[in-house]
Amino acid sequence: MEQVVLLAEDGSAIGVEDKAVVHHADTPLHLAFSSYVFDSAGNTVLTRRALHKKTFPGVWTNTCCGHPLPDEDMAEAVLRRLSDELGMKCSDPELLLPGFRYRAEMDGVVENEMCPVFRVLSDDEPNPNPDEVDSTERVPWTEFASSVLDGTRVVSAWSRLQIAELVKLGPDPLRWPVAGREGLPSAVRLA
Repeated sequence: MEQVVLLAEDGSAIGVEDKAVVHHADTPLHLAFSSYVFDSAGNTVLTRRALHKKTFPGVWTNTCCGHPLPDEDMAEAVLRRLSDELGMKCSDPELLLPGFRYRAEMDGVVENEMCPVFRVLSDDEPNPNPDEVDSTERVPWTEFASSVLDGTRVVSAWSRLQIAELVKLGPDPLRWPVAGREGLPSAVRLA
C-alpha cells in the first residue's frame, strides 16, 4: 500500500497515511510534488488525468504530480512517477518553487499539499499509463502559460497557481534559475 507523508503547518512530518484513503472532504496536509517536463525547444508536456482517478479526474494539468514515499528522496520520487505515468527517461529534476502550497476541491474531494515544483528535461515521447493518464499534449511554454493566465485554457487549480509563479522566472523555461532550498518543507529529503 502506497503511503503519503502527513505534515504539520511548519512542514515537518507528523505521520503517514495510506494514499488510497488520505484524499476526502477533509484531506490532511501532506507532502507532494509537481513537475514540468520541457523538451530542448522549450515545449512542455501536459497531461490529462485519467477519467477514473479519485482526485480531479479528466483534468488537464502539468506533466506529472505525485507523492514521495516515506523516506524517499523527492528527486527520485519525481523520476519514479515520470517513469510510472509516462514511461519517460528524464534529466535530474531541478527545484523551481520550493515553498509552493495549495488547497483545491473538486466534487467534494480536497487536495491539501505542500508541493515543491520541479523542472525536468527530456525529449522522450510520453507513453501514458492509462491507469494514471488519459492523454498528453506537447505545447510551447509561452503559448501554454498565456492561455492559462488569460483563462482560455482550463487546467488544474494547482497548475494555474504554479504557472502564475513560474512566469515570474522569465519567458524561457530552459533559462529559469534553480531555486535554493529555503522554503522547502523540512520533511523533504533532497540529495
